[in-house]
Amino acid sequence: MGDRVVLWVFVVSFHFQGTSALALDAKGRLSVPARHREVLQAGCEGQITLTRHPEGCLMLFPRPVWEAFRARLETLPMSASGWKRLFLGSAMDVVIDAASRVPVSPELRAAAALVRDVLLVGMGSHLELWDAQRHAAAEAALLQQPMPAGLQDFSF
Repeated sequence: MGDRVVLWVFVVSFHFQGTSALALDAKGRLSVPARHREVLQAGCEGQITLTRHPEGCLMLFPRPVWEAFRARLETLPMSASGWKRLFLGSAMDVVIDAASRVPVSPELRAAAALVRDVLLVGMGSHLELWDAQRHAAAEAALLQQPMPAGLQDFSF
């Protein structure tokens, strides 16, 4: 019998949930909570991409998830070029440092009004980074709206 090569492919799926109240340091760095840090180190060696979200926060993607999202963005038609510009034009690749911090550029901090008190919100395949006060206001406004049709028959 000939030699047989076995190739193992490990696909890491990311399932972020929960909210962590954090503070940016004086240099605009975010300390990644241990529960997310372990997943990010194992799944993408701490490589993440930050970009703007249209609702006024930032999105933090594990690099493999970002690459899939970016590929979808690149297929958008010219009529969506403004949205492509928002997501791709503000995207920054970063690596979690040895002290488990993520640097957030001044441009992205300004875009999301991030100064000190922030919330890191798990959103399934990615995380959102919100200014704490902006998040509270957005959540209060959301709760004033009727529940979307897709959730009205959802069983809790």
